Amino acid sequence: MNKTIVLIAALCLAVVPAWAADHPDSSKWDDLFSKDLSDAIVPADKGKPIWTWENGELTASVDQAIWTKEQIGDCVIDLEFKCGPAANSGVIVYTSDLKNWIPNSVEVQILDDNDPKWAKVDKTWLCGGIFGHLAPAQQVVKKAGEWNRMTVTCKGPVITVLLNGVETARMDMTKWTSAKKNPDGSAIPPWLSKPKAEIKTRGHIGLQGKHGGAPIYFRNMKIKKAE
Repeated sequence: MNKTIVLIAALCLAVVPAWAADHPDSSKWDDLFSKDLSDAIVPADKGKPIWTWENGELTASVDQAIWTKEQIGDCVIDLEFKCGPAANSGVIVYTSDLKNWIPNSVEVQILDDNDPKWAKVDKTWLCGGIFGHLAPAQQVVKKAGEWNRMTVTCKGPVITVLLNGVETARMDMTKWTSAKKNPDGSAIPPWLSKPKAEIKTRGHIGLQGKHGGAPIYFRNMKIKKAE
């Protein structure tokens, strides 16, 4: 093959985003949240909605989650997020109790791993893992202020996380039969007091808000529900 052609082909591949061959083409999927948020449960603070759109980005003013009104089972969620410095957020699935959602759901962790604040946290707190239960296979979150892409696939008890083109977690909830110990023997945070094997595989989908005062931004949020 001509060396010039090989060089051009290599350059073309170099400019393709890392996730392009791995993340789905979700452009024609349904929006996770509509532009008027009429399909969402939006908490308020002093009479004003906590979650709002700003320049096509969904963000929160305080630490409260936004939820889909609909309860959803098998699905694929595809979105982009951008961390503020030291951001701590998450994509929450299978939520059966909105008033006590922390033990009654599964949280795919979003964290600004690069901030010194989180240098010594448990590995299950890192971005792309299942919070408190499964550490990400690799740390691939970008620096605060840069956009990341995440795809979360929920198929019954199996939850798969793809972050920036890397499969960072795959959890089979049936293996998490204890509320105190993960299958590898590591401790589960005490506030996650319900074994994941007992979590219903259908519920509201949520996004965690401005946790610890650090902002988080979401855009291009899409969902494909099982037919």
